Amino acid sequence: MARCKSLKQPLPKSLDRNRQVNADYTNPLLHLNDQDGTYPPSWYAATAVGMPQAQTLKGDHQCDVAVVGGGFTGLSAALHLAERGYSVVLLDAHRIGWGASGRNGGQVGTGQRVAQDELEQAVDSALARDAWQVAQEAKALVKDLIARHDIPCDYRSGSIHANHRQRFDHHSQNYVALLNEKYGYDEIRYVPPEEMRSLVGSNDYSAGTLDTGAGHLHPLNYALGIARAAIGAGARLYEHSEVTRVEEGTPARLYTSKGCVSSRYILYACNGYIGPLEKSISRHVMPINNYIIATEPLGDDIARKLIANGACVADSRFVVNYFRCSADNRMLFGGGESYGYRFPRDIKSFVRKYMLRIYPDLKEAEVEYGWGGTLAITMSRLPFFQRHSGNIYSASGYSGSGVALATGAGAMLAEAIDGVASRFDVMNRLPTPGFPGGSMLRSPLLALAMTWYALRDRL
Repeated sequence: MARCKSLKQPLPKSLDRNRQVNADYTNPLLHLNDQDGTYPPSWYAATAVGMPQAQTLKGDHQCDVAVVGGGFTGLSAALHLAERGYSVVLLDAHRIGWGASGRNGGQVGTGQRVAQDELEQAVDSALARDAWQVAQEAKALVKDLIARHDIPCDYRSGSIHANHRQRFDHHSQNYVALLNEKYGYDEIRYVPPEEMRSLVGSNDYSAGTLDTGAGHLHPLNYALGIARAAIGAGARLYEHSEVTRVEEGTPARLYTSKGCVSSRYILYACNGYIGPLEKSISRHVMPINNYIIATEPLGDDIARKLIANGACVADSRFVVNYFRCSADNRMLFGGGESYGYRFPRDIKSFVRKYMLRIYPDLKEAEVEYGWGGTLAITMSRLPFFQRHSGNIYSASGYSGSGVALATGAGAMLAEAIDGVASRFDVMNRLPTPGFPGGSMLRSPLLALAMTWYALRDRL
């Protein structure tokens, strides 16, 4: 395999048809809101266990597959590729699990981000059923990895979908019937209004559903657990190693400030942080910011009053409130979104007002942690899987459902490289049109649309 060219050597002025060079670039989202190379001040970071020791990439390296991004997608891909005998180098600009994978609400959902009845209206019935099966397998993979690698991430079953308007209750009944009868999924049931008020100690909700096949976990500890498993399988993981230039070809070459990787394949697993590194991805995925707070420990009795069965909760608002109690009985509450690059100055106050609308009795509870993160959405809210050339693949745009889907995506990327692309092709066929307006207009257009949906949530 050819060696990397010197980092001091300028880019060639002319290239053959099979080679394309992405010039050196800067990605503001990787550096704007957080201290470089440091986890955000989250409850997850404060309670992280088993940090793997990962070095910074220095010098020339060679491998079969180079993975860009150390979140669920990249880590799962690295693990599954290494288990298949491939030599793998994973590069992360900051720390393993630093991005959305280590900051999210920790909810492990059932199905795609789009409800199954909506998906049936968007694609043919065979593809809808295949997409359901792929998502179910992704959820099962999460549980399997936790068990097989003994990952200490406090997994707990149970997910409640709570309707903030009574007019949604009939749909919840029909949706349960669809999944029970057509898809044979019997782990979800309808929750009538009186039971919902006993499960979720809030007057804000009417009826909804309870899915015992879904659940929640500590996402950063889950990511770190997959990282340890990948290292154990032989993958080489590098932190503080931001990819600043990619030279496509066979082999491809990826450059960082201190090193270079020459690889047969590239996997982009950057999600909302892809930026200008690969514009064919960034046209289809939009970075948005979301925020979470963690209260002080509330005690067993109060935690049971908030969520009686210990499940996680997400509501029917377009701008979703999602929340759960942690293993040490803190309320972890996610709410509010922003569409510019910068996080709010006071994240705790920004999210606290959403929490108090649901749980006004928590007004005296101290908020000890508040953090933000950048995820990626698509126009259709379906993930964007793509084969960009003969040796470059990507998966991203999980639209808030990345714990299960991103884990599954890594396994599917590994399968595709190994010559079995059937599941990857299912996801690749799902509609994910590009955002209108280009890089200058799409954020203002999205903000305008989200303002309308937020207003509709109040009606």
